[in-house]
Amino acid sequence: MVKLDRFDIAILRVLAREGRITKSRLAECIHLSVSPTWERVQRLEAAGVIRGYRADVDWSGVVQVSRIIVEITLARHTAHDMNRFEARLRDAQEVVQCHATGGGVDYIVHVMARDIDHYQRFIDDLLMADYGIERYFTYVVTKVVKDLTDTMPAWVDTD
Repeated sequence: MVKLDRFDIAILRVLAREGRITKSRLAECIHLSVSPTWERVQRLEAAGVIRGYRADVDWSGVVQVSRIIVEITLARHTAHDMNRFEARLRDAQEVVQCHATGGGVDYIVHVMARDIDHYQRFIDDLLMADYGIERYFTYVVTKVVKDLTDTMPAWVDTD
């Protein structure tokens, strides 16, 4: 973990909300001059804390999209089986998030598909290719209530 002070945390908070903010406006927001602010941003980028900058796109306003959450449990839990399955999901264009979990299921997978048929073909392909899926449960997202996956929680300590 990278050691951060209150200025670093403030920079991350601002950039998580406003990735296109100017250097001078960012410096103004965190009450530091431009040069040290920019040096901190570069240090955070070099350390991999800031992974990149991107637009937050609402794809449902552009194309028809079905969001699906899938709980997946594998039959075998060897490193080889899990690595093979994870590599396949990393390559899948339909998968937008995948979390390995402890507890009742092995993976929580977020899928974006054109429609339910597209999703079902994706799952069928995984099953036919024998990636070791023992069982899966599908949940169709009917409404996104909150999605701030890239925003820093307010409880993060700034001291």
